[in-house]
Parts: sequence; C-alpha cells; structure tokens
Amino acid sequence: MISTIEENNIKPFDLSVATEMDKAIKHFEKDLSSVNTGKASASMVEDLRVDCYGNMMPLRELASISIPESNLISIQPWDKSVVAHIEKAILASQLNINPQTNGTVIRLELPPMSGTRREELAKLVSKKAEDAKVAVRNVRKDFGNVIKDNEKKKNISEDFSKRLTKSLQEFTDKFIAQIDMLGEKKKKDLKTF
Repeated sequence: MISTIEENNIKPFDLSVATEMDKAIKHFEKDLSSVNTGKASASMVEDLRVDCYGNMMPLRELASISIPESNLISIQPWDKSVVAHIEKAILASQLNINPQTNGTVIRLELPPMSGTRREELAKLVSKKAEDAKVAVRNVRKDFGNVIKDNEKKKNISEDFSKRLTKSLQEFTDKFIAQIDMLGEKKKKDLKTF
C-alpha cells in the first residue's frame, strides 16, 4: 500500500487503490466458487486439504478432477495409495457428500437441492457479499487516512486531497457495484439450477 503521495500525480495512488480493492474481489470470487449451486464444479474440491505424505496438500496436487455430468465430480488420484486419505478429507469437509469409490476413482454425486437449502445458500452469498464490501470499505478507510496524513504533513494541497478523496470514493463505488453484481449472479444461479 502506498504511504507517500506526490502532488498532482494521481496514477500511483489510483493503481494502489485498485490493486488493494481487487484483492477483496478475488477473495469474494473464490468464496463464491465454493458455494454449491447444485451444479458440479472442480472449484468445490480442488482446494480441499488432504493429509498425506506427512503434509497437508491441496487435492488438485494429488489428483485430476473432472466433471463428467452436471451433478457429478470425478476425482482420479495419481497415486492409488492416497484414495483413502482423499475420502477422509471429503468426509471431514463441509461438502456433506459421501464419496463413492470404485478402486481408483472417487465419485461425488451432488444431491438435488431443496428450496430451503437454496434460500440458506442465498443468505450465505449475501453474507459473503457483505464481508467483501466491508473489506473494500476498509481499504477506502486506510487510503483515506493516507490522504489525511499526507495533507497534514503538507505533502499535498487541500485541492489535491479532495481530488484523491473523490477518486477513492469512485473506486469504492465501482468495486461495491461489482460485488453486488457477482452476488446477484450467484443467487440467480442458485434459483435456476
């Protein structure tokens, strides 16, 4: 994060703000990908931590993950000896799916979702969206403090401070709108599948 602002040079400031706020968006997108819409997705399991070889490893480093059908995830470990470890990690996860294994391939069949479950997930998406907005607002607060500090130290003029504050608010509005759009899209996916 930028700490010193140069008078009449808004580009480094804007770039730093955009980079920090984009981190919140990326985290939100990753959170959303883990929400089960009833449609199978590799992102639901690829980051699942598996205890094997004396380490906690992400599933994507131990197996190939494919989606042969819209409600089915197929996991094929590269080493047959880790099948039991993968099954254990799936059972311990919050997926609430019992793995079916036929030798070396683990299959996860997603059950159809009830209306109540869809509503619960829509609320979860709303909570995750609000958390992402809070993260964006925290970035705005941090950069607002940087602006105030630089104005206090006479590094920048009052006019330039106002210009930076306006730019900061525009970025905040833009990123919050993006969070709203992503959240609404996910809720729509929950209702239509």
